[in-house]
Amino acid sequence: MQAKLHLDTDFHSGEIDPRIFSGFAEHLGRCIYEGIYDPGSPLADGEGFRIDVLEAIAKLRMPLMRYPGGNFVSAYDWVDGVGARSERPRRLDYAWRSVESNQFGTDEFMRWCAKLGTEAMMAINLGTKGSAEAGALLEYCNLPAGTYWADRRVANGSPEPYKVKTWCLGNEMDGPWQAGHVPAEVYAQRADQAAKLMRGLDRSIELIACGSSGRGMATYLNYDRVTLEYCWNDIHYVSAHRYSENHRNDTGWFLAEGVEIERVIEDYAGLFDYVRGLKRSNKRIYLSFDEWNVWYKAKEMDGNWTEAPHLIEEVYNLEDALVCAQYLNAFIRRADVVKIACIAQVVNVIAPLLTTKDGLLVQSTFYPFALMAEHAQGRSLRTVLESPTYKAGERGETPVLDVSASIKEDGTLAVFIVNRSQTDAANLTVSIADVKATAIGDVKQLSGTDPKAANTWEQPNLLGLVPGTASVTGNGDITVTIPALGFVALTAATAKR
Repeated sequence: MQAKLHLDTDFHSGEIDPRIFSGFAEHLGRCIYEGIYDPGSPLADGEGFRIDVLEAIAKLRMPLMRYPGGNFVSAYDWVDGVGARSERPRRLDYAWRSVESNQFGTDEFMRWCAKLGTEAMMAINLGTKGSAEAGALLEYCNLPAGTYWADRRVANGSPEPYKVKTWCLGNEMDGPWQAGHVPAEVYAQRADQAAKLMRGLDRSIELIACGSSGRGMATYLNYDRVTLEYCWNDIHYVSAHRYSENHRNDTGWFLAEGVEIERVIEDYAGLFDYVRGLKRSNKRIYLSFDEWNVWYKAKEMDGNWTEAPHLIEEVYNLEDALVCAQYLNAFIRRADVVKIACIAQVVNVIAPLLTTKDGLLVQSTFYPFALMAEHAQGRSLRTVLESPTYKAGERGETPVLDVSASIKEDGTLAVFIVNRSQTDAANLTVSIADVKATAIGDVKQLSGTDPKAANTWEQPNLLGLVPGTASVTGNGDITVTIPALGFVALTAATAKR
């Protein structure tokens, strides 16, 4: 199977924001307890943080970590999670019908982020709390000593402000499942009040308003429009969420998921331009795709009022990894719209990593994320792809290949390719109009013959990265082979033609 990719370094979507490779850690199931924080494990450091988890997540190069939710945040009082651990209350968690011990809270999270080398992306409770509590948390995190909440932080062992820049104004407030769920008009007022108070305390922060929690919601885009119109002056991003599923067990249909991801981004791009026109504004609002992943097999969401229950611990297979790569391809291609994206989540709960007390399992979805976070830098090149197509059910004729490409200031080209074919390898020629490839750098691939193959505790290395095949032609093009059910990431040095 032959295909061709046409690129030109003068045609691009702007700079890729590294924050599209961010993560999400929620007080849900075993993400925090027995995942990030597990003082009973022999693999934990002196503060109770899992060293193996830290080292593995570090390989994903996540610039931001969203916290503490998610649905959890909408009934959470952050004050419960600071101060002496012996005095912190045990609370019932409405979102996941669990017991929250509050042994891990804001200060522990900030110290964990410092060890990881990431920045906090904090969410505030706009479900059962409001602007006053949001202002107090901002003061605790960002203001110097000398006022009540800042002094509480100092007393709790952190004399310097945390300087959190990115804040989420609640979570999925359009969802009837959400504590404090309200119509768009009410949420917009809450968000605007919190935004004005928070930015009044710290003008350096950036704010993310809740968007629709899914394309299937009856209020999709209208909830976002109302919020945008009301909060335009004080927000910087709108959030989008999507979880992909293959309940029908149709690999061909599922692997066309990238088409739907692209449509969501296009929807928001149009909405942002529409409201910008209504406002006659020069300001730009961008998309924070701050929950995304594959999730449909493990649907246990009732903790039965226990502590750190095993909830939604998805096992990821090869086809799931190929869909995750398509999310990242879409974010790279639409660098003009998507500035932040958070895979949900980072450990145990719908995550690329699973733990036991003394072990760590790396899942299939880890590998494309790690490669793309490493190599997708600089400008996002616009892609013109000549590819065979296949029939993907009601999703129609779909290109067999899904691609994105980037180029750095030093001329290093990176190309990321998913082959959706279940039977045929693809030979792709990459032609760059104004530059020529001079040498292949790194070529890695993830592939297999069984779309349902997955790493397990018994076979932890069934899926992993192996060297790929690519070369430079006499005229400076690149040829690369992408195996069936395969993902390839390659880099190449280039020079002007």
